[in-house]
Amino acid sequence: MGQGDAGGTAPAPAQAELARTFAGWRTKAFEAARCPVRDVLDRTGDKWSILILTALAGGPHRFSAILRLIPDLSKRMLTQTLRDLERDGYIARTVYPTKPPSVEYRLTDLGGTLMEPLAVLIRWAERSHAEIEAARVRFDGG
Repeated sequence: MGQGDAGGTAPAPAQAELARTFAGWRTKAFEAARCPVRDVLDRTGDKWSILILTALAGGPHRFSAILRLIPDLSKRMLTQTLRDLERDGYIARTVYPTKPPSVEYRLTDLGGTLMEPLAVLIRWAERSHAEIEAARVRFDGG
């Protein structure tokens, strides 16, 4: 069976760990609003957060530099996403007293801890994207 097929093989260690974690959640009094996974994915799972965090992985950037790095991102959406990432502690905003004021964004220590798992996800996405696209074509009857 291929990677995308449901098979009867024994789960890999990571799969077994995730299954145990999920089962543990089900045995507790579950509160969706307090679920740490949902909370993190609500922020990082949107269209722009991961791209912005990845852009900041190389070091601090000004607003205009981030816009240049992610050309299809609007100013309004960048502003909102930066605020959300700052609110959740992933990035910090530094204002320099220049004329006009200069603002720079950088990863915080918390944001930095997300880079390793994010790098794993990005490598997986790059490696698996062709297979995902092929699955979509098969599903859609193409």
